[in-house]
Amino acid sequence: MASDVRPERSKAHRLKRLRHEGLKPPVQAGEGPTPNAILDCGWGRLLFAQTFETAEPLVEALRAEGPDRRDIAFYVRNPHVLLASAPQEVFLDPSHTYRLDLATYRASRRQPRGFTVRRLTSEMDAQAVNDIYAKRKMVQVPPAFFWSRRDDRTITYFVAEDTVTGAVIGTVTGVNHARAFQDPECGSSLWCLAVDPQATQPGVGEALVRRLAEHFKTQGLAYMDLSVMHDNDQAIALYEKLGFRRVHFFGVKRKNPINEALFVGPSDDQDLNPYARIIVDEARRRGIHAEIIDGEGGLFRLSWGGRSVRCRESLSELTSAVALSICDDKRMTRRIVEAAGVRVPERIDPENPSAIDAALEKYGSLVVKPARGEQGQGVAVGLTTMNEVQTALTRARRLCSEVLIEEQVQGEDLRLVVIDYKVVACALRRPPRVIGDGRSTLRALIEHQSRRRAAATGGESTIPIDAETERTLAEAGYRLDDVAQDGEEVLVRKAANLHLGGTIHDVTEEVHPALIRAAVAAARAIDIPVTGIDLMVKSPREADYAFIEANERPGLANHEPQPTAERFIDLLFPLSAPAAARIAARPEVQAPV
Repeated sequence: MASDVRPERSKAHRLKRLRHEGLKPPVQAGEGPTPNAILDCGWGRLLFAQTFETAEPLVEALRAEGPDRRDIAFYVRNPHVLLASAPQEVFLDPSHTYRLDLATYRASRRQPRGFTVRRLTSEMDAQAVNDIYAKRKMVQVPPAFFWSRRDDRTITYFVAEDTVTGAVIGTVTGVNHARAFQDPECGSSLWCLAVDPQATQPGVGEALVRRLAEHFKTQGLAYMDLSVMHDNDQAIALYEKLGFRRVHFFGVKRKNPINEALFVGPSDDQDLNPYARIIVDEARRRGIHAEIIDGEGGLFRLSWGGRSVRCRESLSELTSAVALSICDDKRMTRRIVEAAGVRVPERIDPENPSAIDAALEKYGSLVVKPARGEQGQGVAVGLTTMNEVQTALTRARRLCSEVLIEEQVQGEDLRLVVIDYKVVACALRRPPRVIGDGRSTLRALIEHQSRRRAAATGGESTIPIDAETERTLAEAGYRLDDVAQDGEEVLVRKAANLHLGGTIHDVTEEVHPALIRAAVAAARAIDIPVTGIDLMVKSPREADYAFIEANERPGLANHEPQPTAERFIDLLFPLSAPAAARIAARPEVQAPV
C-alpha cells in the first residue's frame, strides 16, 4: 500500500513545485517588494518582471534601454502577453533558467589549484574583467561602474586570479534580490560567468560558481538562479553537476543589434568559422551586403555602392596572385624580406649533415618546417639532436617535398597584423601548456584544455595528441599518462600556432617601433595589403627580432580589443567608414612621425 502512495505523493509534489516556480505571483499593493524594480548592472539593466503589475510599464522600461547595452526582463510572468504588447520590439530569450537550492547545497572539499577566487578589488581588476568579456563577445562594463560598486552589497563581483602571474582569468557577478528589491523569497542570481579562453587551469568556472553560492548561502538567501543559452551544453553540464535544476522562468529582451543573432533565426552564415564571421558581421553592421558563397570554406562576397569584392576570410581579391605565391613559398618569402633589410634566421642546407651538425653546435637547437604549408602543420621546434632533426625532416616531407632548417631563435612568437601597410594589432602567441593538479593525467589535462580552446574559438583551436606532443612531454620527463605535480606548468607543444592550441595575448600598445617598421617593410616587400607578419622577439618592448614568416590569410579574430575587422572593411570599402575615421587616415592630416 505504501509503495502505491509514495509515487502519487511524489507526483503531486512535483506538480506543486512546477506551478509555484512556473508562475511568479504579482506584486500586491502596500508592503512588499519594490514595485517596478530595475537594477543597473553596467552591461545593461535587470528588470525584475514579477514586480510589474502589467505588461505596459515593463515594455516602456525595455524601450528605455541605453545604447550598446543589453537589458533583460527576468521572471516574466506571462511572456505571451508581454510579446503581444510589442511584437516588433521584444522577443523571448532562448535561454533556460536553472536554480540551486542553497539550503541543501554542500561546498566542495577540493580547493582551487593554480588560482584563487577573491573579490574584485581594483580598477585593474575591472579592466581585466572587461578584457575577458571582450574575448567572450560579451557586453563590456564601464570600468568606473565596477569601481563604484566595489562595496555594494546588492551586486557582488568575484574574480579568479592566477597564483603565479597574478592575472585575472575568470569572473562572475551575483545579485542579492533581497537587497535589490526586497524580494520576499530571499533569492539571488548569477550573471556573467566568464573564463579567459586562454586560461590553463581546470575548474575555474566551477570554483567561481561555488564561491558565489557559498557567499549567498552565508547571507541567508534561499536559492541562486541563472540563465543559460539552451544550446550551451558544456555550461549546462557544469550546472547540473553542481546541483542546479531547471525551473520554468522566462526572460525577455529588446530587439537590438547586440541581440540580433537571438531573434532573426538561422542565417546563411552558420558554417562560417570565427575568422570569416568577424568580417561578415562587421560588413553587415555597416549595411554592406554579404553573400555566403561557401560557408565551410570561409568564402563570401561583399557588395556595397556598386563595388563587389570576394574574400576567403581575410584573403581578398586585393591580394595579387604574385603576393600569394610569395607567401606560399617560405623560401621565397625569406629572400624577398631579407632583401628589404628585414633580419631572417640563418638557413641550413637540409641535404648537408655536416652543416646540420655545425648548426646544432652553434645554435643549440634548430627548427624544421615544410616550405609550403599553414596552421603550423609539419613544424618542429627546439630540435637538439641529429636524430630529432632527421625525424622532423621525414614528417615535414610528407606535407611538402621541399623543407627548411633554420636556427632556433630564442624568444617569443609575435604576430603583427598589417592592413593597408599599417600595423593594427600585435599579439604574443604562446605554445599550449597545462597546469598539473596532482590528480589528473597529462592526457586528461590536455583534452580538457583542448575542449576549452575549441569552445572559445568555434572549434578552430585544438591541441592534437600526436608524436610532436609526445616529444615535447618527453623532453620534460613525462609521458601522456603521467601525473604532474600540483601547480607545475607543463609545456605541451613548442610551436605557438593558434590552430594547434596556442594562446594569443594582445601587446599592441607596448610594441617597439623597430618591430613595427620591420613588419611594414616585410608587407611592402611582398606587396601584400593584408598579412600577418610573425617575428621571434626577446620582448615586444625591445628592438631585437628575427622574421619567421608572412601569412597571406591572417586570422582577424582573437585580437580583441583591436579593430582588425573594422580596418579590413575600411580597406575594402573606404567610404563605408565613419567620416572621422576617414579624415584621420588621410596622410596629409596625420601628425608627423
